Amino acid sequence: MLVLLLAVSALLTAHTGRAQDLPYEDYLEQMRVCPKECHCPPSIPSAMYCDGKDLKSIPTIPPHTRYLYLQNNQIETILKEAFSNATQLRWLNLNHNKITSEGLKEGALEGLPALLYLYMEDNLMTRVPTPLPPNLEQLRLSRNRISKIPPGVFAKLSRLALLDLHANQLQDDAVMEANLKGLTSLVQINLAKNSLRNMPPRLPATTIQIFLDSNSIEKIPAGYFNGLPKIAFLRLNRNKLANGGLPKDIFKMSSILDLQLSHNQLTEVPQIPASLEQLHLSHNLIKSVNGTSICPGPTDAPDSYTEDQIPRLRYLRLDGNDVQPPIPLDLLICFRLLTAVII
Repeated sequence: MLVLLLAVSALLTAHTGRAQDLPYEDYLEQMRVCPKECHCPPSIPSAMYCDGKDLKSIPTIPPHTRYLYLQNNQIETILKEAFSNATQLRWLNLNHNKITSEGLKEGALEGLPALLYLYMEDNLMTRVPTPLPPNLEQLRLSRNRISKIPPGVFAKLSRLALLDLHANQLQDDAVMEANLKGLTSLVQINLAKNSLRNMPPRLPATTIQIFLDSNSIEKIPAGYFNGLPKIAFLRLNRNKLANGGLPKDIFKMSSILDLQLSHNQLTEVPQIPASLEQLHLSHNLIKSVNGTSICPGPTDAPDSYTEDQIPRLRYLRLDGNDVQPPIPLDLLICFRLLTAVII
């Protein structure tokens, strides 16, 4: 849900900005200098569409451009002066090109003080670009070849809310506290489909969503979530988690809503808090479910629950295990709000 809200917010921001008319003189200038290989629609004068044009370099950008679409081209190199005329740029899409870390010249992105959204997915970079625009709110670098996060690269990005690095080549030595320092407004971090064996250390207290699917994580340290009071969505599908890697009360967080642990090596259902609404445990090694032992409250007096004590679990997925029907009665007594149990 939060991912969708972030995307919708970004789109609304973009369209609101586009609807604002440029002064007439600026509008005429913007139309006059629009590169012939791009499209600058008169109805959206601050946008320039150069996507899917087989470009190998970035064309000259009109000075009042706020939204620049360069995805699906053949761009390999971005020179330092490529965006020197684009100081009003807010949205930059460079997805699906051939940009390498060596081809992205130092300082090429630094001179974009208004840039909020940077998309560089599906390129050939081996490290997170540095320096980055200081006011970024979303940075999407998935499906590159990134194995390095330079220390201090995020030090000045106090407004960054979304960091997407999934499907890269990151190992534990790249995802250290020093490498992530500065992300004081982070809401979502996506490190799925990398080569991590450990949980990323000391994430910001503002973090709400953590995506770590398809790594090789075997354990979560005791007290790991103590400094993360807002965590609502945690995805650890397709790792190597067994019961011994989960301290008993590791998920006892009042903020957690959605917990995904499918395709691991668990033999028991972990302890969960009353706040949890969705629990995904498909394709583990679970043989039975004891509703009494996992219930976050007493099962002998369920009618005594106050409103905030009622377990809120609504969706439980157990398919791909060795759990056989019927659904245990004590499970239904405890989790009275359950609407779906998939076995």
